[in-house]
Formats: sequence, C-alpha cells, structure tokens
Amino acid sequence: MKTLNKYILLGALTLSVASCDLDMVPETSVTDASYWKTEGDLRGACNRFYEQMNGNNDLGDGFKHDYRSDELTTGGANAVSSGNVQIPTTNGAWTDAYWRIFIANNIIEKAPRADVSEAVLNKYLAEARFFRGYYYFELVKKYGDVPLLLKAINDTKDPDLMMPRTPRAEVIKQVYEDLEFAATWLPDIDKLDKWGHVARQAAIAMKVRVGLYEGTHGKYHNSGEDYRSHLKTSIDAAKELITSGKHELYPDFEKLFQDVAEGRQNRENIFVKEYGPNGSAATTTHGTIRQMENTVSVTRNVVDLFLYTDGLPREKSAYTITPETSYDDVFSNRDPRLGMTCYKIGEEAYKGAFTPHNFHRGYSIKKGFDIVQWSTNSKEWTDWMAIRYAEVLISYAEALYEYNGSISDDDLDITVNALRNRVGMPAKLTNAFAQANGLDMLEEIRRERTVEFIDENKRYDDIIRWKIAEKVLPVDIIGALCISGETTQSKYDELKAKLTVGGSLNGKQRYGTQDDLYVIEFAEDRRFDTAKDYLYPVPLYEISQSGGAVTQNPGWK
Repeated sequence: MKTLNKYILLGALTLSVASCDLDMVPETSVTDASYWKTEGDLRGACNRFYEQMNGNNDLGDGFKHDYRSDELTTGGANAVSSGNVQIPTTNGAWTDAYWRIFIANNIIEKAPRADVSEAVLNKYLAEARFFRGYYYFELVKKYGDVPLLLKAINDTKDPDLMMPRTPRAEVIKQVYEDLEFAATWLPDIDKLDKWGHVARQAAIAMKVRVGLYEGTHGKYHNSGEDYRSHLKTSIDAAKELITSGKHELYPDFEKLFQDVAEGRQNRENIFVKEYGPNGSAATTTHGTIRQMENTVSVTRNVVDLFLYTDGLPREKSAYTITPETSYDDVFSNRDPRLGMTCYKIGEEAYKGAFTPHNFHRGYSIKKGFDIVQWSTNSKEWTDWMAIRYAEVLISYAEALYEYNGSISDDDLDITVNALRNRVGMPAKLTNAFAQANGLDMLEEIRRERTVEFIDENKRYDDIIRWKIAEKVLPVDIIGALCISGETTQSKYDELKAKLTVGGSLNGKQRYGTQDDLYVIEFAEDRRFDTAKDYLYPVPLYEISQSGGAVTQNPGWK
C-alpha cells in the first residue's frame, strides 16, 4: 500500500481545489489549514470521485469492454479469460481503488472542520462513504481479504500502512455500514443538485448488488458463514426500490443505450457516469463505440444462450436451424435482444451495410452503436449506466430463488418477464412452463441476466460468484459463421484454416457438426486453475512494501 503514500500526502490536500476552480486558486498555494471551511470546499472534494470514474483498471466505474470472460473477444486471447495471468509488480485494480478509498477517508476525517449544518455535512460524508464502500467491494471481488484502512494518511511512517489483510467478512460489513449511511443521508434522486451524482437510490441499489454477490459467493465458494443474510439484504433493498415508485424500465431497449435516454427522464437510470456535453463540444469523452468497429465482438458461446421465441434454449427448441447455411440463421426466431445486440447482414453499421467478418471474428456489436459518435473518432459522450433498474429486477429474482429455492409467477412477472415484455419476447417464464419443458429455473434466471447485460461488465463477476468459471472458460471460444457467398472470397480463404469442417478442426470436435464456424481460441490453449484463478494475484510491490504483512493469494507463486 505504500505505492500510494506520496500521492496521498501530496495530492489529497489539493484534490478539492483541483476539482472545482483551478483558475482562481493556484494548486501550490492550497494547504490543509486553508481548506475544509465551506460547503464549496466539501463539494469540490467530492467532485473528485466523479472525475476519476473512467473505466480503467477493471474498477467497474466507467465505460470499458470487459474481455475477462467468455462473453466478448478481441479476436485473440485475454490473459484472464485464457488463464495466463502472471503476478504483476503493480496493478491499478489495487492501487487505483486504494487511491479513491484514501480520498474518501481524507474527506470523512476532515469534512467536519467545515462551518456547515449537520445535514449538509452528512450529505458529503455520505458521498465519500458511498464511494469508499463501492471501491472496497471492487477490491474484495478481485482479491478477497484486503487491508481495511479507514483513516486519512498524513505520514509515510504511519504503522497502519503496514497492516495485514482484513478478513473478507469484516470488509463487507464495513461496506454495508458505508452504504447504509449513504442511503440515510444522500438526497433523493429527484432532489439532486447535479445529475450524475449519487442519490440514496444508488446506495440502496449497491446493497442489492453487494448482497447478491456475497450471498451467492458465500453459497458456492463456502466463503461466508451465513450467505442467506446477504441474500436477505439484497432482497430487502430490491423490494425498497421496486415499491418506491422512483424507477421503471425504459420502454425502448435499443434506445436505452443511446444519448436520447440520458438523464432523469429515463427512470431506469439509477447511477450514471456523465460524459459530454453532448455533441462536438464534449470535454469528457470515451471511445467505446469506435472500439465496436475494430476491436470487440460477441462470442458464439454467449450468443447460444439467447432463447428462441418459444421460450426454449437451442438444445430444446424446434426453431433451431441445424445446420446453419447463413450468418443470419442464428437470429431466426430468437429473443429480440439478440438482433438488438448484434448486427445482421445488410444493416447499416460502421461503414455502410454490414458484411460478416469485415472487421470481426465474432458477432459484431450493435448495442449502443451511434454513427454520429463513431465519426468523432473516440470522442464519444453517451453516459455510462453504472447501475440501471433492470439490474435491480433480475437481481431480486435471483436472490429470491437462491434464498427460498423457489420463485412465484408473480415475482417472475415483475422481473424476468418485465425484461422480456420490454423487447416483445412472446414467451413468458412461469413455473409451469419450466417444469413442462425440463428447464432449471435458476439457470433460466441466470440466462436472463446474461443476455440482458451483454457488454455491461457483468459476466465475469457472475461466473466467478456462481463458481462456473472452470466450466465456461477453458473451452473453445467460437466466433461467427463465415460463408463464402456472404463475405469476399479472399476473406473466406484467409479464415479457412480456422473454420470448422463438420464441427471439427485440427483433428478435434469443436462444435456439433456445423461447418464454417470460426474458432477464435482453442480449448487446449486455455486453462482455469480453481486453486488460484478465482482471485487475482496480489501485486508484488504491495507485499514487499508492507514488509510481508500483506500476503499472496493461495496458489499464486
């Protein structure tokens, strides 16, 4: 943790002014004694959290295509997904999270110096505690036990910088306490001073997220003494939001990911990272749309999870086309979200009518694409939905089932079926339907979550907490069907060496009996070691600088 010391001591004292008015007060003139006096000082200090939300280092706080699971591909191996991670010297997933936590601690400790009312003070303390809880949760997901430091650091010789790792349960207990304080003192979403800042509903939604994660992780990894208490926390928080009348699903799934759905007018938004202002004047930007063209696509492994319109999966539906003779066969009679997530032949796309394999080896992403923002060359402005109401609904369904071992049709209607109704999916999920068709209800709820949130940074966390990574990661990663008549002959010839013949390639069965599926990665080149890969390796610098008090995760050498 000493990696951060210089930045904490030199940066934390000036973070507030750097966030609000650089032109008026030279950064070098700011001292701790001259700050922490007014509400403006507290506001400036907390603004730093929103500036830092940028999607870097797997912190779950901004736009980022996540290649760590079986969901997305760049056309080649990802170290996490393929099981080829090496122990790093440093890692922003650790240091950047602690940087944000130390900023929160600094505010929590020093904000009481300001001459403001208790209500005003608690509002800003609540912002700081929200983010402290947010980033401690991110650390726990990746590293398990982590040092729980809850005070500002003003001295590089502070012995707390040498503290060992705190048990996961204690860290999560603090996360809950921070989120509970935030839910008590943050303003209602309809009374925010500035859109994009956290409201009490965001803190409640984070309790839904944390409770579901820790409950299922505890159940399947035996990592919690009472996993049911976490599930109950998630259920109760979700009920509070569902019955509040503050949120509802946006009616148009495709437009949900466009800038027309920004702001409070879209009641699905619970917490967003603001970019913009919209248009050519944008000063806070990202480049995720541009990456859709030349970097990222969806794997066939995940495309196959989409149901058919009869409500049945690929292996059960009468609508399944076998063998497929066209790239578009995979879209026929499917959950409409598949066609809203990936491009079909001829649709207007990145550079005119879409042609398979012109840019990708998997299924090209349509979800969230905007040709106007694509044309800005990575100066895009659509806000990122850090938490949306659909997550609360599907989390409620999952937590209910995990807690009770069952879910009522009424609860399915306000959760799973609400998501399906939005996109015009004709088949409903009911207990009778699942029983009649030999469907596992929990698997169907998980499926719904997966297809709803493609490219929204959910899949990796899900396969970790469900403890299925050893099943879904060390397998062939399959791309899209490549038919010579639907792409140029030169492109077909270029890819032919990695196209299946009767489902086989390189002497091994890869995918049923299907011809011409592109195999992106071979199972024999991928691995997942259950003894170590469910946690990230602790960076070597953190271990050495703590004098060995911080220890390495099991299995990493």
